[in-house]
Amino acid sequence: MKRAQEDSPDKRSNKKAKMTDTDGWTKVEKRKAKKEKRLEEKATATQPRFMYANTEIVKRNHAIAIDDVRDLVIHIMADASCPNFVRINDTTLIQKVVTVLVPGLTADLLNLPPLPTSATSNPNIPLAIPLPTADSPAKLPFVASTYSHACPTRAPGDQYRMHSILTSFFQSPVTQAELKKRSAANAQRTRDKDPEQYTLTVEQMVENEYPIPSYMADVFQKPDGSWIETPKETPVPLLEVKPQRKVYCVDCEMCLTEDGKELTRVCLIDFYAGTVIYDQLVKPTKPVLDYLTKWSGITAAQLGPVTTTLSQVQAHILKLLSPPAPNPFSTSTSVPAPHLTPILIGHSLESDLKALKLCHPLCIDTALLYHHPRGRPLKPGLAWLTRKWCGREIQARGEGGHDPEEDARACLELVQKKLEAGPGFGEFKTDYESIFERMARGPRKPRTAVVDTGNPSVMHGSKATTAVGCKDDAEVLAGLLDVVPSHDFVFGRFMALASLLGWSAPKADANNAPPPSPTATVPPPPPASELGPVLETLNTQLTTLRSALPPRTALIILSGHSDPRKMALLNARRMAFENSVKGGIGGGVMLGTAPAPAPEADGEAKEPGLRWTGQDARDLEEAVELARRGLLFLGVV
Repeated sequence: MKRAQEDSPDKRSNKKAKMTDTDGWTKVEKRKAKKEKRLEEKATATQPRFMYANTEIVKRNHAIAIDDVRDLVIHIMADASCPNFVRINDTTLIQKVVTVLVPGLTADLLNLPPLPTSATSNPNIPLAIPLPTADSPAKLPFVASTYSHACPTRAPGDQYRMHSILTSFFQSPVTQAELKKRSAANAQRTRDKDPEQYTLTVEQMVENEYPIPSYMADVFQKPDGSWIETPKETPVPLLEVKPQRKVYCVDCEMCLTEDGKELTRVCLIDFYAGTVIYDQLVKPTKPVLDYLTKWSGITAAQLGPVTTTLSQVQAHILKLLSPPAPNPFSTSTSVPAPHLTPILIGHSLESDLKALKLCHPLCIDTALLYHHPRGRPLKPGLAWLTRKWCGREIQARGEGGHDPEEDARACLELVQKKLEAGPGFGEFKTDYESIFERMARGPRKPRTAVVDTGNPSVMHGSKATTAVGCKDDAEVLAGLLDVVPSHDFVFGRFMALASLLGWSAPKADANNAPPPSPTATVPPPPPASELGPVLETLNTQLTTLRSALPPRTALIILSGHSDPRKMALLNARRMAFENSVKGGIGGGVMLGTAPAPAPEADGEAKEPGLRWTGQDARDLEEAVELARRGLLFLGVV
């Protein structure tokens, strides 16, 4: 806006700008349009760029961590500060972030020089990626043509093992402001001794595949007509003293029939009285294929004379959960006391509800109420929780199986402990949260997606807006191309190269696997005839992905780690040796006993030839450090 000036008629007639007079002020529409066009052209011409801050990197005594890469993503997508190893000329220009994990990308595949070993050289400085030549063709041309530098990274871990790359990337420290907010909320909840505060939300029930009543959410399809649901609670008038809800702890046992697992026993305990109000064996509808006695405790002899059916059990339980039927002979005119829907408590309660074929709205799940030591989305076992937080053993009957009353009482005690000690009781890693939760609180509130082999919706992608499970890298690429247009942050992982190299072999059972030979070595790399096609396919997949990205998309590629096979081999020998010293091959420390002292170096186990020396320990430490080395590639499309 600018103030109008007195001009002659001719001068005004020669003005090219379109002007509108309003109360002595003139709006210069054309000038405004030109300014907007210039700003748009400037924004179009300005390309966001990543620049490594070498002066900051040399100050570190270790390479860039996976945590640093995670913080960079949160800086772009949310409100975290930018890590000091990198500079961005204008973060707001970056519209999307696509992060791809490709285990198996090593320095020799990219013709990179080896890391310097001189005391005067810093091995953490980004390495220039050489352009391919006739004498040294690129095995993965995409990387050399897209990125100028590869930055060394270091995976999380300790001296004996490498920790999870995915956990480090997807778990972020909670900010101080959020911690204070949660602390204030927990302080309020600690004063409240009502179990209702710990009932699952609809979102939690959906996420954990609970059978949900139709009046709560239309997301659960009842497989057949034998399903029932607790009646919807009628609105309760405001009362000075709120009536107390009934609370029942429930546990079920199942056996295997032609139709899958079917209910064979159910036990309910009153939470406040501590008494068993219902304990019933149930006759399955189909012939039993396996009584699962090791877990259920049910035998053919026990179930033989039983005639109670599932429908009879459902009718009894529904009577406990529903409001009492009105007395048709009553002449009282007083308003009956309001009926509140009872709360059900259990461990992984969704399994018990599915066995009962019951949809219930108010549930407390001790598998979600308490944390696994390694954090979400892992769930702790009931026996472990009871031993850890209640100081007693359950499920110790061996082949005799579980006792549903014992399990239900364990759930009861765990909830009582939580009510007494407050919401923070029994939690691990409360100062960490999913990066998706952190992003959701930021100003951009981005849509997020995880595309990975397996089922990421129950692991690292559980908090993302979208989680796509895939069978192979071809499906991963298709999933990435599908979600990128509609999401702001996308994570994907290509595993074919790591599988070919033998890096992603399934973990062996340490207790049942035979001890590795002291002379066992790491297998040689695959021949070029096998490696070439896999690299060619990977190169095509990365090229296809990049060409499909919209402008101003940050494409971050990281390898995560190097060859872990020697580390895994030495660790298997170390564990076999320690188990042998503690209690024989394949043995271990008995639960409830004091742990055996760690074996000393240069010792010999009970198994002839199984040794662990000081040199082996040093070799393991070196193998771990080598395995933790990775590469990072930063760029903007």
